Formats: sequence, C-alpha cells, structure tokens
Amino acid sequence: MLLDLIRTGEATTRSQLAHATGLSRSTVATRVEHLLAEGLIAEVGEAPSSGGRPPAVLGLNQEAGVVLAVDMGATHARVAITDFGASPIGETALDLDIASGPENVLGTIDRVLISLLDSNERGPGEVKGIGIGVPGPVEYAAGRAVTPPIMPGWDGYPIRDRFVDRYHVPVLVDNDVNIMARGEHWVTAEPSDDFLFVKVGTGIGSGLILGGRLHRGAQGAAGDIGHIQVAAAEGIVCRCGNTGCLESVAGGRALAARLDVADTRAVVAMVKAGSRDAVQAVRESGRLIGQVLASTVNLLNPGTIVVGGDLAEAGDQLFAGIREVVYRRSTALATSRLQLIPSNLGDRAGVTGAAAMVIDHVLSPQRVDRTLSLATGGVR
Repeated sequence: MLLDLIRTGEATTRSQLAHATGLSRSTVATRVEHLLAEGLIAEVGEAPSSGGRPPAVLGLNQEAGVVLAVDMGATHARVAITDFGASPIGETALDLDIASGPENVLGTIDRVLISLLDSNERGPGEVKGIGIGVPGPVEYAAGRAVTPPIMPGWDGYPIRDRFVDRYHVPVLVDNDVNIMARGEHWVTAEPSDDFLFVKVGTGIGSGLILGGRLHRGAQGAAGDIGHIQVAAAEGIVCRCGNTGCLESVAGGRALAARLDVADTRAVVAMVKAGSRDAVQAVRESGRLIGQVLASTVNLLNPGTIVVGGDLAEAGDQLFAGIREVVYRRSTALATSRLQLIPSNLGDRAGVTGAAAMVIDHVLSPQRVDRTLSLATGGVR
C-alpha cells in the first residue's frame, strides 16, 4: 500500500504516508526502510521544510531492474528493454511473419532479446519480468494463444513457459490490442477510468479499460469488435469463418485487396500520396468502424477512445469517417464529454503496454509483500 501511494504520487514523504494510511510514523519508517533496502524506492529529492531538516521525497526506483517487452503483429514485431517507468533503454523493430509458427518466431524473438541485453550492457539477472503481446485470443492465466485465426500452429503453444525456462522471472502473455490499450492508458494525462483503444491494422480489435482495470471478459475474448456484423459486409466471408464481419470490409487487409496493393502500409502510402481511391476507401472504412463504435459508446459510455494501428497513420481520412458516425449515432449524453483521439504512442503502444503489464504485476501489493517478507525473514 505504501509503495502504491509513492508510485502514484499521492503521498511521497514519510509524514504524508503516515497521514494517508493512519499508520504510526515508526511503522511507516520501518516499512519505508525495507522498500529502500530492497531497491524498490529511492529518495529523489527534498520537500519544502516547515522548520528543521527538509523531509526526503520518495519515488519509485526506476533503476530497480529491467523489463523485456515484446509486441508481435501479423507481419512485424517490436522488442524493447525498459526501466521500471516503462521508458525504453533499448528497442528494435523487425519484419516477422507470425504465420511461420511459434518455433521460428519465438526463436527469432529470443535472439533479439539476447542481442538487446548485450548491446545495452544488461545481464539476464537484471530482468525482473517479460511481457509479450500476440495478435490473437489469449488464455491469460496460462500464457498461451487459443485458436488464433491468423496464427497457424500457435493454438495452445506454451509461450510463457518457453521464456520462464530461460529467465526464471514472471512472463505475462496477452492479446496485442490489450497491451496497446495498457500502453496508451499509461501515457495519457489524467486518463479516464473508462477507456477504449481501437487498433485498425491488418485486422480490427479493441482493448477495454473499465473502472480503471483491463477488461478481458469471461474467456479473454472481450473487445473483438472486428467480428461484429455490419450490413456492408453481408455475404463476405471473413478470415474467422463467419460472414458479414466489420474486419472483412474495413480492415487493412480488405482495403489492400480492394486497392490491389501489398498491405496496410501500402494503403496508407497511397492516401498520403493523394490517391482519390485510397482516400475514399479509408474514409468509408472509418464510417463502418464508426457504426460499431457508436453502439459501443452507447453500451459502455467510455470517457476516451484512442485509435491506433497501421491504418490510423492515414490520419484525418480515417478519423473523419469515425467521428462523423460516432457523434451522429451515439446518444448526446454518451458523447457530451467523449474524447476521440489518435494514438499518443503510435507503433510503440504495444511494447509500452507490455512493460506496464509486467511492472504492475511485479509491483502488485501481494507480490511486494511476499518479496519483502522473504527479504526480512518474515519481519515486517
């Protein structure tokens, strides 16, 4: 509890901690010393004095260790080493075909992680946790993908166990859009507790933060808006096997096929080059996405919707279509304070969110208490 107060800035001196918790000053002092000794916090400055010695200001020790963060998409990945503030120490992007299977893909990721650690003069012993995002449904507790439609060979593969065996640290695996939602929420100034992140790339998905917590749903499948039915897709077979899905007409793969180009990035390049056909296609994609989001706004009443992913790089053309429909078809009350904004992090949202996921886990009250209890021989 003390660490959470320090991390959030709600209480940053020993006297403030005592006041906020109702604990005695001696108890606070003892527990703060344990946190300092474990390297989880540090004295980062001095508060104004009201007479006598200025009180020390406490803050999270961002050098308490490093986190490895991996964000895998359908055709490319980003890998990073971060500190405990989720700020990058080292980072690299690479082309990578998720359909080539887990052994090939994770072997490549493993080599990149080792190279990043070496090039930044960090050892495996400094790693406190690993966060991984994959472009498909995930059984979060088990750390494995479950029947992912664009990841042949990955169903049930033990992603988490592969890295636990090497690093012997917590390894968390989640859907790529969930970690992007975490990343955007992490960096948004005064973020809403009801927050929706929409990724528009090869496919379409969303991550939900409701009541300040990531919402995965009963089986981890919450937020899969790309497979909501829309009239414009009637009769069109989606890669999921159903017909009529939003993704089958508004996702980057669908637009690339319609415009006869290689991928979503090529569609964005056409938009930026002023192609009338590409501009019209992306604007219509925005309108179709807006139809689904309008229903989502009416159902969940989020305070903020952030739109990212490769197709979001098309900028105003996509956003104009989304805004046009969301504000027309959602209720006035639900949109009265709604912020609908582009991604702050761009293609770094995933690795930031993967790191944030691990940091929140490693610094959770239960885990910190257990760590300190072991370090102090059960005396707390």
